[in-house]
Amino acid sequence: MPAGMKPLEKFLKKQTTALTRAGGFGGVGDKASGTGASRRRASLSRVVPFFRETSPESGHVREVFSPDSEDPPSWPSAAGTGPATVPCSANGSSSGPGSGSGSGGGDVRSPSLSSDEQSSEASLITETSCVGGGGGGGGGGGTPLHPDTPDNLTLAVLDGVAGKRFGHCSETLLDDFMLTHPIFLTADRLQQVLLQQFTLEADGGGGERRDGEAQMSAAERKQAVLNMAFRYLDTYRELLQEEGERSNSFPKELYSCAVKELTRYPELVEDVLKLQRWTEILHCPSDEEKESRKKQVRPLFRHFRRIDACLQPREAFRGSDEIFCRVYTPDHSYVTIRSRLSCRVGEILALVKEKLQYSEDQPVLPGNLILVAVTSSGEKAVFRPSDEAVFTTLGVNTHLFACEPSELDSLLPLPEEIHWTPGDSKLHDMSAEEVANQLVVFDWELFSCVHEVEFICYVFHGEQSRWRPLNLELVLQRCSEVQHWVATEILQCQSLPKRIQLLRKFIKIAALCKQQQDLLSFLAVVLGLDNPAVSRLRLTWEGLPGKFRKQFQQFESLADPSRNHKSYRDLMTSLRPPLIPFTPLLLKDLTFLHESCKTFHGEFVNFEKMHKVAEMVRTIRRFRSSQLAVDTETSPSHLQTKAYVRQLQVIDNQNLLFDMSCKLEPKDT
Repeated sequence: MPAGMKPLEKFLKKQTTALTRAGGFGGVGDKASGTGASRRRASLSRVVPFFRETSPESGHVREVFSPDSEDPPSWPSAAGTGPATVPCSANGSSSGPGSGSGSGGGDVRSPSLSSDEQSSEASLITETSCVGGGGGGGGGGGTPLHPDTPDNLTLAVLDGVAGKRFGHCSETLLDDFMLTHPIFLTADRLQQVLLQQFTLEADGGGGERRDGEAQMSAAERKQAVLNMAFRYLDTYRELLQEEGERSNSFPKELYSCAVKELTRYPELVEDVLKLQRWTEILHCPSDEEKESRKKQVRPLFRHFRRIDACLQPREAFRGSDEIFCRVYTPDHSYVTIRSRLSCRVGEILALVKEKLQYSEDQPVLPGNLILVAVTSSGEKAVFRPSDEAVFTTLGVNTHLFACEPSELDSLLPLPEEIHWTPGDSKLHDMSAEEVANQLVVFDWELFSCVHEVEFICYVFHGEQSRWRPLNLELVLQRCSEVQHWVATEILQCQSLPKRIQLLRKFIKIAALCKQQQDLLSFLAVVLGLDNPAVSRLRLTWEGLPGKFRKQFQQFESLADPSRNHKSYRDLMTSLRPPLIPFTPLLLKDLTFLHESCKTFHGEFVNFEKMHKVAEMVRTIRRFRSSQLAVDTETSPSHLQTKAYVRQLQVIDNQNLLFDMSCKLEPKDT
């Protein structure tokens, strides 16, 4: 490997070690390795660095927002009239998470900078208000709300929707609120507040909250409530449709109230008709639709394979979807269960137990079972009976085992995850162009399935648990899969000339993915080539033509994490939608923003933080603002390549990969 290539372990940690350190999987002897939330957060730790730095001298964890001081940042006063100071940045330079992706928010630096860089640039962000919510002045692009209680923030946004305050900022303000309200205000409480405000008369419109301002009329208030309700329903439409009657009760109740008011307020007629359409959109499906949906049982990503399913266009997973999945027993036999994607672990175990009772291979009835995730390296995580939606949190080659507690220590990975067979890669018979096209198409399908709110659900999981980021977790799983696919294909190839040829092909695939603005597969391929088991293959890299080595060095510079991933962010600035970002870095930025800023101070919500979170989500929205078009053929070879790309066979055990590497090129060569 050329001397100019930099190691990228800081950017992308090894999966096996990161899982243990992040608390996602315990040691072999762990009986309970943390909550479902910690396991979900650990899946991000497989692909990005940690969000706090530990000083090697002291061993203490240092808060990223204040590297030079032990005192917490100051909190803006709810009654203050000046601009709000937001405690959410360690550095004030111009390459924050949003800067490289078109975000209009201020800079928030990730902690990937060295401690010296952080110390030299440490500062706090000062946000100005659009028109000074609470009385302050100043122009700019911030939000006009100081920290306040969740209910009062709802009323302030309602005022903005009615056009009485905030002027041109009302649209951004409403979007900020709708995208982030689950963090500080439950959907049930929001619905309750809106219903209460709709039924208020003109003299009960909360005039005591608006010093010196004219109260809005009853009609204006009712229209503002309806407009706010429409934005809520539009933002969460797909998620609300899944909830059925629970979500449909709100528009029904609001519709019932609005119909009664039509005689007094005829100007509401168009809004009432629109609300009626919403009740129909969210209405529970008919019995025929339910029966049809039951028949659409889907195999889950990697854990139950079916060729005909993988060739179909990807659709978003919902918690109510029924899936097939295999659950193994300690002797590596398995049962195939049919389950809802969001079901609890206790329900999964009940299905497994029922299957085992009727199994001829089970001479003794199973006792108390536990559900365990076992990785290819033998690490184990025990799920609690109350954990939900565990399927999508599994690693690339992680499988579910059901066993009695006494059998936990005897669980071993599946034999096919431990052993490997040398051989020529199928890639030799495929063109780099077709493989790259199929990678881009599949990545776009997966990325398009992710509801924008899932990014917030993933990072703020402890505070927002109504919806699960199922599709986002599958995108992260795909990123890890592509990295290990690159290493697996190269290390299984025994012939040095063919291995060099594979190396060239992967670099060409990366170049084509970058050209088509698929930065997810582009960086995944680059990081796969930089896997220590691959980068140590000196003879293989020396056989690579200089043109390809130079090109790969350029790709490595784009994956360089120094200066807060400046090279990558500069690249993002130059691109226009549609594009597929490197999703783990988006989550890293969101997580850093979350952990470096308090959401609450007492009962007050830091709405400036909500604004920055919403700005990052709007950046993701811009990435998908136009449709990605890729020309692909429909020949038999095309279908073969498509099936291959969507069901990659990979080895994700780093120790096994390194052993394979040493057999190809021993250390003394």
